[in-house]
This record gives sequence, structure tokens and C-alpha cells, in this order.
Amino acid sequence: MIRKLRKKLIAVSMVSLCIVLFCIFGFVGLLNYRKMVSDADHTLSILADNDGTFPEPKNDEPDHAGKLPDAKDPSQPDPSSQDAGSASSASDSSANSDPSADTDPGNLKNSGKSGKPSDLPESKQPSGNLKDSPELPFESRYFSVLLDSNDASVLSTDTGMIAAVDEDTAAAYATSIFKSEKTKGFLHSYRYTTVTSDSGTRVIFLDCQRTLSSFHTLVFTSVSVCLIGMLLVLLLMFLLSGYIIKPFIENHEKQKQFITDAGHELKTPLTIINADAEILEMDYEQNEWLADIQEQTKHLTSLTNNLITLSRLEEERTRLQMIDFPFSDVVEETVQSFQALARTQNKTFETLIQPMISLYGDEKSLTQLVSILLDNAMKYSTPEGEISLRLEKAGNNVKLSVYNTANSIDREQLPHLFDRFYRTDKSRSSRTGGYGLGLSIAAAVVNTHKGKITATTQDEHSLLITVTLPLKTQGRK
Repeated sequence: MIRKLRKKLIAVSMVSLCIVLFCIFGFVGLLNYRKMVSDADHTLSILADNDGTFPEPKNDEPDHAGKLPDAKDPSQPDPSSQDAGSASSASDSSANSDPSADTDPGNLKNSGKSGKPSDLPESKQPSGNLKDSPELPFESRYFSVLLDSNDASVLSTDTGMIAAVDEDTAAAYATSIFKSEKTKGFLHSYRYTTVTSDSGTRVIFLDCQRTLSSFHTLVFTSVSVCLIGMLLVLLLMFLLSGYIIKPFIENHEKQKQFITDAGHELKTPLTIINADAEILEMDYEQNEWLADIQEQTKHLTSLTNNLITLSRLEEERTRLQMIDFPFSDVVEETVQSFQALARTQNKTFETLIQPMISLYGDEKSLTQLVSILLDNAMKYSTPEGEISLRLEKAGNNVKLSVYNTANSIDREQLPHLFDRFYRTDKSRSSRTGGYGLGLSIAAAVVNTHKGKITATTQDEHSLLITVTLPLKTQGRK
């Protein structure tokens, strides 16, 4: 049970971490993807508004060569500068004659000789949205194809701003998009949009190879970081989970030790009470009070023995007498002891036991397992009901199935049938005897032998308990 608790702790922690990392990196990736698509669509909208090209720069903006329209070549002489030569010389001579002119702040301000020269142009900053940067036309690689809106024939292509696509490839791309009737999307590494006008349908493509490559790198890096982080956390959980569940282990061990000690302490007074009741019966003959004492003493003794057995089976240090023995013969002998009881209760008892099945395990505890399952079927089957037992090989396992009809059993109760003191009747009536420990002991026996036990019902009026045990237990000594 402690091992299962530790495994569940590690599993829940890893699943929680995986969900958190997936949400974080997924959200970051989604934002980056939307940003990439938004930037591409913005550029395409500019191209769509200008028939597949960027607009010409304004008079005060640099052209594609980086020059202002009215800028003059500094290598050409300015005629006006020659006329002003004499005036300039006179001005320089007057400045040289007055040394205080160079140091007067007022003169510096008036003559334009402050810290930044006034004749140098200031750097032009893009106004408005950063997407409308003047560098956008130089950074973008695009091409467009104009198609006839009726028959999709190519009217013109413009591949002057891209080197990786020729006119035939561009026409093929545009034709396939026109036939798909999509107006926007991705084709390979190109983001495209379609614009319909009187002259036809223009399909504009924008090369997004660099941005897509950056996005893929981000995704790969995120996945790698997630995997490495999960491996590190898994390693830490394996190392630290033992310290986390240590208080539960100590409490569980103390509980089992208490049950074992209390059981041994109760055995002696119960034996004395039973012996005294027998002596009183010899002196005063049988009566209902002595019968009640003996009956309740018998029940308490059985309960004590079952608690001790269950506590021992759940201990990891339990050493069972593991041997090879004929399991088919053990099941056959146990079945014979219940056939007479079934006949007296008018119940149908059918068996199908495959002979010559040998099993490696503890013969005593496995015999108790078969007895518990048959006893449970006898107690909780309907009057004149049906009981069946089947034993067979299933690959490398042995499969034992016990079936019985029942008055009513809810599917929600099935997972709790193997809990301690659980009874399907909520009133916990002692009509059928027992204390709800039988199936708990059966489950402990199966777990000790590295097997599996399940309970199912088909119609909520029958119960099928299936036990699967390995033919050979690993680590046999």
C-alpha cells in the first residue's frame, strides 16, 4: 500500500507539472504565433492596398536608395556659395579679431555652433505603429500574381522582390490558391492573401521563412526545456518522495503493530472466557445465555485471527512458505467442503477445474483465498441461487473465477468490496455473519503473490470475482 501511495504521489505530481508547463509554454507559443501572423497580415494589407507593391515614399521620406527627394549631391559646387565667399571671409576675419566671440555663449547660440551642428540632419524616427517602419519595404520578400477572376488564367506576375520563386512557380501557387477558394492562409512558408478588383484577382505572397524558423526554434526550445525540467523533477520526486510519505509509513506501521499486539492480547482472555463457558455448561447444562457467550466468543476469536492475518499479509517483511504445489488439487478439495452446504441451501453449485495446474506460492494462504471466495459466494447468493467456480490457465497466469447471483449490488460498490469492514448492506447486519474482512484478506493474499483481483457485475444482480495469479513468481529462491 505504501508503494502504491508513493507511486500515486509521483504520478500526480508529474501530471500536474506537465499540465502547468503545457499551459505556460502553450500560451507563450500561441502569443508568438498570433504576433507573427498579425505582422504578416499587416504587411500583406499594405501590399494589397497598393496592387502588390509598397507605396512610393513621400517627399520628406527617403526612397529605396536612402536619399531624400530634394537632397543635393555634396560633390557639386553651390553657385551661391561663391557669391558669399567675400562675406564669409570678412566674417571670419572679424571673428579672429575678437577672441571673446568664440567663448560668448550668446554668440554660440546665435551662430549655431552649439554641441550638435545645426547643418546635420536629425535621424528620422518612424511615427505611429512600429509596423510602419520605413525599413519594412527593404526587409520584406514578396511576390504577387494577377489572375482572371473567371477562368483563373494568369494575367501578370511580379517576382522582382524575391529570388527563390520564379514566374512559373508563382503562377502555380496562385492557381492552386484560387481553386481552393481561400482568401488567406499559409502555403509552405508563404503567407498569402487574395484581393479581387475590376482588373482580376490578385494573390499576394509574403515570405515568412525567417519568422517561421524563429517560431519553430521557440517551440523546439520550449519542448526541450519542458522535457528536461520534467526529468529533473521526476528524479527529485524519486529522491524526496520517501521523506514526504515517511510520516504515513510510520503511522501505518504503528497501526499494523497495534493490531497485531492487540490481537495477541485478546486471544488469551477470549480463550479463558470460552473455557469458562464450557465449564459452566458442564455444571449447569446448556442454556441460552451460555450459548450466546460461546457464540460471541467464537465471533471475536475469528475477528481477532482475521485482523492478525490481514496485518501480517500487508507487511512487506512477511516471509511466506513459497513452494510448487498442485493448485488444481487444492481447489478441488476446498470445493468439496462447500458442496454439501450448497445442497442443504438448495443452491446450484457448478465447477470447472482444469487439472494438473501447478502454482508457485504459499499453499496455506492460497487455500484460504479459495475458501474465502466460496464462503462469500455462499453467504451473499440468493436463496436457491447459482454459484460457479472456474479454474484455468491463461497464458503465463492462472485464472480463478467465482460467480454467484445476488439480490442487488450497485456498480459503485464494487471498488469498495475489498476494503476493511465493508459490507454491501449499510446496516451492517450480522445476519450473514462475518465482519467484512474476508475479501480484504483475499486481496492481501493476491497482492502478496503479485497477482490481481477484480470484482464485476453484468446486471447488478450477480457478482463475479476474478483472481489472476502468475504461474512463476519473479525472484524465486
